[in-house]
Amino acid sequence: MPYLNRDGVKIYYEERGKGPAVLLSHGYSASARMWRGQMDAFADRYHIIAWDMRGHDRSDSPEEQALYTHEATVADMAALLDACGERRAVIGGLSLGGYMSLAFHLAHPDRTVALMLFDTGPGYKKDVPREEWNRMAIAMARNYEKNGVGAGTGSPETRVAQHRSAQGLANAARGMLTQNDGRAIESLPEIRIPTLVLVGELDERFRASADYMGAKIPGARKIILSKAGHASNIDQPEAFNAAVAEFLASVTARA
Repeated sequence: MPYLNRDGVKIYYEERGKGPAVLLSHGYSASARMWRGQMDAFADRYHIIAWDMRGHDRSDSPEEQALYTHEATVADMAALLDACGERRAVIGGLSLGGYMSLAFHLAHPDRTVALMLFDTGPGYKKDVPREEWNRMAIAMARNYEKNGVGAGTGSPETRVAQHRSAQGLANAARGMLTQNDGRAIESLPEIRIPTLVLVGELDERFRASADYMGAKIPGARKIILSKAGHASNIDQPEAFNAAVAEFLASVTARA
């Protein structure tokens, strides 16, 4: 199993296929295992890279809370592309992974060919809703600390993960799931690359976010996936893969 050493923190990743690069990031308390269906579907045409964020599944779970930040996550993503020999890639992710994809584009627009934002949101402009989100994240952290790695929501993308450290998940919630500012949401009108916004029809938490991103990102392609919940790629894999295949083909045709 390949690992990337990030100043003593081992980050697990896997790569399959050859062609234009696609980096996929998972949601909070999920892992790269959630992308198996997409790796199987697209490895014949693309260089698919998936990984476990720090605190999750096969990656390390360092004790220091300061090692879990948005900046560290974005730096991990850039280092993964370097390790896989890719200068630029389509950057995509679900939920937390989608938010981190927006953060990656903010930090590395020159390395981002296109964005794929699945069942995710861009954060908040106003302090009050951001504080509400952060309270939810902190509550999730405390739940893991109290009840262990089995304390998750049980949604499909998290059920396939095999976590080893409840404290790692708690630290990730405090340092990576929480949000500090509105930079991501404020960046939406400035995005000048092809963007796919996809959300499950039944994903009530993120339907409004998808509508907002679809309206604010110039030229964004928005898809509402019928009969899918938050784990849209697992709930409706054929329809999900068809939408992604069409988008990737249009992006690579421009390159």
